[in-house]
Amino acid sequence: MEHLLVQCANAIETNNATQAQQILWVLNNTTPQEGDSNQRLAASFIRALTTRILTKTGSCKMLEQEDNNLNDNSNLAIQTHNFSVIELASFVDLTPWHRFGYTAANSAILEATKGFSVIHIVDLSLTHCMQIPTLIDAIATRDDVPPSIKLTVAVRNSNVHIPIPPLLDLSYDELGSKLVSFAKSRNVNMEFKAVSSTYADGFASLIEHLRVQVQDLAYNITHEALVINCHMMLHYIPEETLYMNMNTKSSSLRSMFLEALRDLEPTIVVLVDEDADLTSSDLVTRLRSAFNYLWIPFDTVDTFLPRGSKERHWYESDVCWMIENVIAYEGIQRVERVEGKTKWEQRMRNAHFQGVCFSEDLTIEVKGMLDEHAVGWGFKKEDEFLLLTWKGHNVIFASAWLPS
Repeated sequence: MEHLLVQCANAIETNNATQAQQILWVLNNTTPQEGDSNQRLAASFIRALTTRILTKTGSCKMLEQEDNNLNDNSNLAIQTHNFSVIELASFVDLTPWHRFGYTAANSAILEATKGFSVIHIVDLSLTHCMQIPTLIDAIATRDDVPPSIKLTVAVRNSNVHIPIPPLLDLSYDELGSKLVSFAKSRNVNMEFKAVSSTYADGFASLIEHLRVQVQDLAYNITHEALVINCHMMLHYIPEETLYMNMNTKSSSLRSMFLEALRDLEPTIVVLVDEDADLTSSDLVTRLRSAFNYLWIPFDTVDTFLPRGSKERHWYESDVCWMIENVIAYEGIQRVERVEGKTKWEQRMRNAHFQGVCFSEDLTIEVKGMLDEHAVGWGFKKEDEFLLLTWKGHNVIFASAWLPS
């Protein structure tokens, strides 16, 4: 299937309409959308390649052919779900995909913030603060008199920027009120601040907001920790390949963002993300990388969600959205630009951060968490990194960083 998908991608990029149609016909007749995990994976890539043809993305100049496979695009639309807070909290607990990062990050944050009277958490999270209640609980039980918490989140304008799943069905002001109420129930005083800022410009507004706060603290005796919690969000900041085919000077917004963070002298930066490389400007290279990484969510879903369940539909729709964004679009429309741990390590060190080793207690905690899930999940340590694995393949990396 991968070989045929690669051939199809090559045909699309060279505008060989006949070959592309022939391969799509073969694939469509051998990969039922409700088949096994490999067939569902391939079906998602077929949909993405077809979308690329219909939208004439990149070098694709094909005209729509008199072919039902291309003209009947009624099944191409991906219906992502708008989660309630309760639904999303339950949903992320189904798999270690996010829980692994939560567990590692919370452990590092708790260790780094001992003795502070105020903990300022800047939460750049794909999962809309779902990690925070567990962290509040841990902070509440750690000290006789819990420190105060400030929680700052970046909110993008959904009318301007591409909505990235998972989607939430309430505003951040409403979410903030729920989190403040939860903290109060744990005898923790918490302030919530939503800052209008976006990945598209490297969270420039957020950085400026934090810079002003840090300057104000210089004249204040408050003993405040600054925690930057990055959970699968930084890979949406544009990286170098976005500018390769534009008449724009190559700029590394990711590196600029990290350098700006370093200037804030944070107490700790936690970085959790997917360990893959989907940044290539070459479609075929990107397709191979995506295919050899995104088989994992399709393979794992069989272990925790039954076929036909609404939760499974939500889960696979979000994965399909990612595949479509990686394959069907270019330029600023292609926001899924995942980089692996090696590249992020290089970026962090270049920005003058040093890695922090996770504690042995954390490895015991992670093992206990994974024991709640299917056989096949595992973890390993590589230098300062902790990695989540599925059947021995790297899935997610977790890392913690201090200013050098």
